[in-house]
This record gives sequence, structure tokens and C-alpha cells, in this order.
Amino acid sequence: MINLDSFDRKILRELQANADLSMQDLGERVGLSHTPCWRRVKRLQEQRIIRRAVTLLDPDQLNLSVNVFVHVTLKGHQNNALSRFEEAVVDVDEIVECYTVSGEKDFLLRVVVEDVAAYERLLKHTLVHLPEVANLSSTFALRRVKYTTELPLL
Repeated sequence: MINLDSFDRKILRELQANADLSMQDLGERVGLSHTPCWRRVKRLQEQRIIRRAVTLLDPDQLNLSVNVFVHVTLKGHQNNALSRFEEAVVDVDEIVECYTVSGEKDFLLRVVVEDVAAYERLLKHTLVHLPEVANLSSTFALRRVKYTTELPLL
């Protein structure tokens, strides 16, 4: 575990909210001058705490507002079945998140598409053909109540 002080946490909170901040603005917000702030950001990047800066897109503006949560059960777990499934999932653009989960199911996917018809096409032509899939159970999100990419830094 990497030890973070209060300045590191302030920097991370600010950058999670706005990765476009200049080093000068970031330093002013966290109470550091430019150079010490820059050094801390570089160290956080080198330690892979900051993996990269990205641009968040508005899915509604791009007509990609349908979120489907798909529970996946595999046929079995022998002969690298999990690995084959995981490798195949990486190549499906509509799958934006994939988690191994505990319980009766093996994986949870979050799929983003433009509409129900698009999901049906993806299901019929791609998802049911992923390696080792025995069962898929889809749940459509009706409305997003909360969404954040910011981790809770206390």
C-alpha cells in the first residue's frame, strides 16, 4: 500500500474532478507551488496511482443511453474457460465493463448500446457466441441515479 499524505489526496481529488487543470491551477487549489505540485503528480503517475487522464463523453449526446447489465454463467471452469471468455470480452466494444463475481454467476458485464434492438443484435450475433457461455441474464437500467468515476478518497 502506498502512503498518501493530505496533499496527495487533495491532488487526486482535484484531478478526478477535472484532469484538464493546469499545474498552476492545481497547485493553487491544493496549496502548493507549481514545482512541488508537478513533482507529486509525476510521482503519483510513476507509482501508477494516476494511470491516465481521459475525456468523459456524454452517452445521451452520442445516442448510447441504454445500459444493460448481463449476468454470465459459463459451462464450466476447466481448461482455461475463464481465460478464454475474458480474452473474448476485451474485443467487444459494447462491453464497457466486465467483472468476475461471486455467487451463482461467473461474470457481470455492463453493455452500452443505442437501443433495445441494438442489444438484441449484439446478444444474438456476439454475446451468446462468446467462448464457454452457458447462460446470459440481461437487466436493463431504467434510469441512472448516480454515476461517478471518482474514487472515494477520505
